Amino acid sequence: MKKHILIAGGGIGGMISALYLKKAGHDVTLVEKNERLGGRLAFVREKGYKVDEGPTIVLLPDMLRGILHDVGIDETSLDLLQLDPLYTIHYQDGTSYTKYSDTRRQLEEIKRVFPKEEQGYLTFMQEMTDRFQEGQEAFLEKSFHEKRTFFTKANMKILMKLKAYRTVQSSLKKYFSDERLRDAYALQTLYVGGNPYEASAIYSLVSYSEHAHGIYYLKGGYASLVDILERQLLKTGVHIRKSEEVAQFEFEGKRVVKAKINDEHIAADAFVMNGDYPAALKQLGLGEQDRRKYVPSSGCVMVYLGLNKVYDEAPVHQFFMGEHFDQHMREVFQTKTIPQDPSFYTFNPSTIDPSLAPEGSSVLYMLIPVPSGDHINWEQETDFVDKMVERLEKRGFPQLREAVVWHKVRTPNDSMREGLFEGGSFGLAPNLFQSGVFRPQVKVAEVDNLYAVGASIHPGGGVPIVMQSAKLMASVLLKDLNNRKEVKLSG
Repeated sequence: MKKHILIAGGGIGGMISALYLKKAGHDVTLVEKNERLGGRLAFVREKGYKVDEGPTIVLLPDMLRGILHDVGIDETSLDLLQLDPLYTIHYQDGTSYTKYSDTRRQLEEIKRVFPKEEQGYLTFMQEMTDRFQEGQEAFLEKSFHEKRTFFTKANMKILMKLKAYRTVQSSLKKYFSDERLRDAYALQTLYVGGNPYEASAIYSLVSYSEHAHGIYYLKGGYASLVDILERQLLKTGVHIRKSEEVAQFEFEGKRVVKAKINDEHIAADAFVMNGDYPAALKQLGLGEQDRRKYVPSSGCVMVYLGLNKVYDEAPVHQFFMGEHFDQHMREVFQTKTIPQDPSFYTFNPSTIDPSLAPEGSSVLYMLIPVPSGDHINWEQETDFVDKMVERLEKRGFPQLREAVVWHKVRTPNDSMREGLFEGGSFGLAPNLFQSGVFRPQVKVAEVDNLYAVGASIHPGGGVPIVMQSAKLMASVLLKDLNNRKEVKLSG
């Protein structure tokens, strides 16, 4: 029978959830507190310029395309550009190391910069190939809302093979003797706000995937995906309510029966939360449902720049390393202090996409990992941003400050005001005890008809992974509605 499902939050997880559930034949209402859908997938717009506000690196293209195909979107209509070289990493000693998809070119680059490390790279890629396939099938494609499904002999065997008990940094010592090269294959945990000195070695699969599956750019910016999804939502008949907020859930026993939206009380058969999980629980008065003390991901200071010139020679993606990467990570994750010599990332998409700025102009995005939390008043730390822009100019973008037409800054303080848990930019930190079965699951415990999606939900952060959490959630929800075996969502 057709049921009514209400989704609170129109981020990428809520949008994909709505499309899966609508495809299954149910009435779906999607409620978003902001005037636009997409959540963290958004643009900063100013004076005819636009630049992605959040995610910029498109990974796992097959997962992305597959889920879009599932929900009825022609994935071939996506204008995805494969980047090769992938990106360049610059070290304080003047060394630069470039990553490639092509194995031959990568080995030549390693021989040039890190002689005698070639075999370590080949071993890394060979061992990770099997581990990625096993890890994806065992953990990314399964929900663990029933904990017994995680603690199986097969899963424990895979976790041992993945060296999940080790950290990313320690696991890389097997392959690379040069600390700089280990940093080059560990920094990817920062894509999901994790500390490479604490995150499980499972996350080494991210740097493997960059080489094996490629890094892509979505023409027009990653946030262009939101318009594609919204068109499909409207086409399929999902009821979208923008600039309205779910303020509270109303219970009868262990079931949610209504959602309070402004002064209206909307009944539904099932409810989905698409927000930053711990913050959403608190906001909706559901703190009693989960009393765990969660650890947030790192925060970010992001600097968005509109320029009157184009840096055609600069790669789309670059990383500029501080002198002591380990010290930077301690400042971000342990001492929670303002970094003194931080590593940072830059995004220079105008070199391949002139649609983002007026002719002869460009956009540039700088991301600096910083502590989450509200103990630092970033509005008073203007010197920090000024110094970082000066470093950016000296290390990669000559005469940058002369070219600035406008700039905007986003900090963990902004993230907290917008509802991100502790101002973390990537949901919960991906440490061992906040991964897999230990992460919040797609079905909220102790509630019969309440579900969750998003970066803080298993399997984790990153746009394709959040889309995968929506796929898992829809499968579990539909199973509950139909009271039969879990529904296979594909095709």
